[in-house]
Amino acid sequence: MSENILEVKELKKYFPIKAGVIQRVVGHVKAVDGISFNIKKGSTFGLVGESGCGKTTVGRTLLRLQENSGGKVVFDGKDVFGLSNKELRKIRPEMQLIFQDPYSSLSPRMPVGEIIGEGVREHNIVPKEEYREYVMSVMEKCGLQPHHIDRYPHEFSGGQRQRICIARAIALKPKVIVCDEPVSALDVSIQAQIINLLKDLQEEFGYSYLFISHDLSVVEHISDEVGVMYLGNLVEKAPKEELFANPKHPYTKALFSAIPVPDPTVKMNRIVLEGDIPSPANPPAGCKFHTRCKECMEICKTQAPVYKDYGNDHYVACHLYDQGK
Repeated sequence: MSENILEVKELKKYFPIKAGVIQRVVGHVKAVDGISFNIKKGSTFGLVGESGCGKTTVGRTLLRLQENSGGKVVFDGKDVFGLSNKELRKIRPEMQLIFQDPYSSLSPRMPVGEIIGEGVREHNIVPKEEYREYVMSVMEKCGLQPHHIDRYPHEFSGGQRQRICIARAIALKPKVIVCDEPVSALDVSIQAQIINLLKDLQEEFGYSYLFISHDLSVVEHISDEVGVMYLGNLVEKAPKEELFANPKHPYTKALFSAIPVPDPTVKMNRIVLEGDIPSPANPPAGCKFHTRCKECMEICKTQAPVYKDYGNDHYVACHLYDQGK
């Protein structure tokens, strides 16, 4: 048996660009352009990068909420994109998603008990006579008052709504949960509560998380392994302790330099990236980051770097290390 619950191999997702009266395809937006990583059972893989780099598209594609343009996703030994609709429906409860916005992801017309229990009833997770008690027990596990089961989302705070979203996901007894920036819309104190709740649930039930975020301090707190994404590609991947102690890629270093330090006497050595992010519809030749990199060499402009292991399971795609730096 593999120790990996999820294996992503050269995953690609391109969106067509159409033009003209007949809507002819004239190009593609390369949102995800061949990324690979594994998530071990009961662990958390953090995926970080600035807005627009393709993090959310990775999460939605590996859940097969949208079809891939290439590559494979193997979940618990099954090729997700090779499954029929009937086979996919059987494993749907095992792969769940927590959305970024706890406001728009909950139907205002449904009580929270129905929101949490809709999938439970649809997939026959528990017998009908145990349904209500089961939903209330899930609410309690997520820090919600069970007697609020008949209330509507507008009667809850932002943090409570995100707990409802988490309850909806775990009610189906999943193996993998994609957390798409689950704390970015919350206050800092509430963020800590939600992160601790996710960690407690993982410890109790053995969930595996893909944790998508742009906040490196949150990722450091919850992740076991971290991947850094830029313009549809992974530029660096390593165990959390290794990555935070020894970032190698210039883009990763720039992200780390932007982490605020809560001490006004500490002088920050900010690495300011110049220029705009290139268009994923027309990415630059060679290394995609070379247009914003202060350490750019001639080879970076023409030849894409090889993504390889430089020791301690630390993968980097950068010509600097090919040159022995």
